[in-house]
Amino acid sequence: MPRQITNHSTTNGKAYEYACVISLQEIVSKYRNVIIEENSSMKIARERFNSISENERNTMLKSASAGINAILTMEPRIIEDGSDDLKISLQSDDAGISGDVRDVLVIRKSIDWEIGISVKHNHYALKHSRLSMDLDFGKKWFNIPCSKDYFDEIKPYFEELKQLKQQKVMWREIDDKDRKFYVPILKAFMEELNRKYKEYDSEVTKKMISYLIGINDFYKLIGIDSQRITRIIPFNMYGTLNQAAKVNKPEQEVQILELPTRIVELDFKKNSTTTLELIMDNGWQISFRIHNASSKVEPSLKFDVQLVGQPTALFVIDMPW
Repeated sequence: MPRQITNHSTTNGKAYEYACVISLQEIVSKYRNVIIEENSSMKIARERFNSISENERNTMLKSASAGINAILTMEPRIIEDGSDDLKISLQSDDAGISGDVRDVLVIRKSIDWEIGISVKHNHYALKHSRLSMDLDFGKKWFNIPCSKDYFDEIKPYFEELKQLKQQKVMWREIDDKDRKFYVPILKAFMEELNRKYKEYDSEVTKKMISYLIGINDFYKLIGIDSQRITRIIPFNMYGTLNQAAKVNKPEQEVQILELPTRIVELDFKKNSTTTLELIMDNGWQISFRIHNASSKVEPSLKFDVQLVGQPTALFVIDMPW
């Protein structure tokens, strides 16, 4: 059952990306020529979109159009008068591994300009990063390798998980898995993050936010079917969003977000054995919930990373449809 849910969620996520492409094309083609880049990502998204029911497609198109129209109020360069082409491209999932979370790229080569959209369908997670005996989260998150102490601390727990996998044990068969595995692994993660912060200071916090949120500015577009709204959140950390066109200025101002420079607190969430809360300056607060990614025991665990507190300059637009 969990596998079916995952596949359905993946299908809808890709289908929703294509709905955004269609909506962009339909809206922008009234003002300028639109080119859709044909690549493997576009092909997969189109196939997923065509595989769902007509009712689901119509719902996604309504939702996507609401979000795209909101973005247009902040990005006049998309539809400003001009004879040049606007290209729409979909990135591969590999881009997200390196920290580029943008799914849809909107590009005007003639003025060397582009913006990106991160598309989410009915979920809010920033990342689904993994921890394992061999994965170096420090190297991946802020380009500073984890210490030998960290790997020595986590090794016995992941070794035991490896043995349990060989025995084909299911997670539900493990009594008190939080105390046996989650808590000690989270403590090791927390201690290593504190070690790196003490040694490298703001280099850790800034690079970590860049990795977890995104190494490029982008608009997050979240379709929330249950509420019949599309949520738009502009992440303008490097100042590339919200630029004026030749004639028109943006209708909605998007301020540049201040990146965090220090850790205020990192600890377990109250009454939780699975979630850490990281509080930083400039309004940034992130939660890390650890969980098993499948019903079968695997020698790796997954993080559900959520932004639970944000800078005051970060705002949300909810578009009903």
